[in-house]
Amino acid sequence: MQVRLPGSGQNVAAVFGALLLTQILSGLDTIILVTALPTIVGDLGGLRELSWVITIYLLTSTAVSPLAGKLSDMMGRKALFQISLAVFLVGSALSGQSHSLLELILFRGVQGVGGGGMGVLGRTIVADIVPGRQLGRFQGILTSSFAISSVAGPLVGGLLVDHASWRWIFYINMPIGLLAMAIVGVTLDLPRTGRRVRVDIAGSVLMTTSMSCLLLATTWAGTRFGWGSAQIVGLLVGGCLLAAAFVVVEARTKEALLPVHLFRDPVFAVASASGLVLGMAMFGAWTVMPIFLQVVTGASATNSGLLLLPLLISFTVSSVATGFLITHYGRYRAYPIVGTALMVAGFLLYTRMGVSTSRIEASVYMAVVGTGIGLMLEVLTIAVQNSIHPRDLGAATAGVGLFNSLGGSFGTAVYLSVLYGGVAHWLPRLLPRSLHLSAGVRQGSPTGIRALAPGVRHAVIDAFARSLHTVFVWVVPLGVVGLLIVLVLPEVPLREQSAAELLAAEVGVEAELQPHAR
Repeated sequence: MQVRLPGSGQNVAAVFGALLLTQILSGLDTIILVTALPTIVGDLGGLRELSWVITIYLLTSTAVSPLAGKLSDMMGRKALFQISLAVFLVGSALSGQSHSLLELILFRGVQGVGGGGMGVLGRTIVADIVPGRQLGRFQGILTSSFAISSVAGPLVGGLLVDHASWRWIFYINMPIGLLAMAIVGVTLDLPRTGRRVRVDIAGSVLMTTSMSCLLLATTWAGTRFGWGSAQIVGLLVGGCLLAAAFVVVEARTKEALLPVHLFRDPVFAVASASGLVLGMAMFGAWTVMPIFLQVVTGASATNSGLLLLPLLISFTVSSVATGFLITHYGRYRAYPIVGTALMVAGFLLYTRMGVSTSRIEASVYMAVVGTGIGLMLEVLTIAVQNSIHPRDLGAATAGVGLFNSLGGSFGTAVYLSVLYGGVAHWLPRLLPRSLHLSAGVRQGSPTGIRALAPGVRHAVIDAFARSLHTVFVWVVPLGVVGLLIVLVLPEVPLREQSAAELLAAEVGVEAELQPHAR
């Protein structure tokens, strides 16, 4: 890998390796945490508020991403990336020292602030240092960090919890993060933009509060409150009104958090719209698949993780291969179209799954979906980074990620609500009304379901299978809508220079012209 950083003489491989470490670190952190949650509850208590350990990270990381992207366009990315990594490590250290669940939730929020900045800035820096023509292979490898985290997370988490302490799932971040920070500090050299920093305070507040309302609504709906409850309706209405106010304010703000002019770029508009829709379909189906494997096929928690490997491996292979193909041929439009079509085909196969579906069949279906996701997901970001002006690179990268994350959050909440609503509908029809089932069984506890009498167990499994079928049926039209949107994605020739080189040249020209202006 002989690509050199503009003006530094340093090898891209060192910087990219450090960025890859931080992406794995961020993904691994949450997946390891899921493995350790039962142990944490046994130590700290607070079972009722346990979900907030995950939710708070989602809220803070999603809310901070657009602000981090925009600030990096104005004040430079290197220092902001290091600050984000430092905040993440401080949050990790404090989380490991938590003595109550409330402390852990608060410190996880600090982690999320750092993780949100780390994620968007890592992907943006890759676009800074790599020419558009070669961007595919780098972003493809970066995307594979999710699969690495998904596979390694349960194993690492189990080892740490069993042989050390759950606190080490946070402490392990420290040496890896410090190593990445040192490498970035020594090797990364990016040109300064020379733009005055003017933080869009109004836009930041409106964006954060609107997203918090919407994410809280989708997190609580169907679990803590009903979809038609005053709390959920109030959060949804409030979130939409705040989002509308955000659009109005951004249209009038010079240095907007999410500049409205970005949506006049057809590549950004298509990538954002398709990311929102496909995020709902993709992550919604992804979330309920472990429930299908554990409840319907009877797989253990460990085995269900292994059964997800076909999805993760096919996703990784197709993502990396797509990146190299884009670099080789210099074109990208066909891949998200083919990928989305494969996803829709996979979702149609999902609708065939039921009580009689074997684990091998489910694995084949997941491999089809994983291949489609790998062909599509990262290419949309690459297309935007290649099309957008380098001055808006951070805001545009954060914007695409924001819409994808929002889609995933909405999809997960809606489909879980559909699932458990379906279970509540079918159980009284398949079992005597006088039979009382525990809350754990109704929520799909594999242990609780296995302990039931055979006739009751088969009825509960059938209720879940029918409800999951409904979820998969709902996913298909969303995938079709996403495909129709992706079909209009423009093909913009890939740049032969990196964004940093283009920006450095532009800043140099401005500096040369400045004396004549005086």
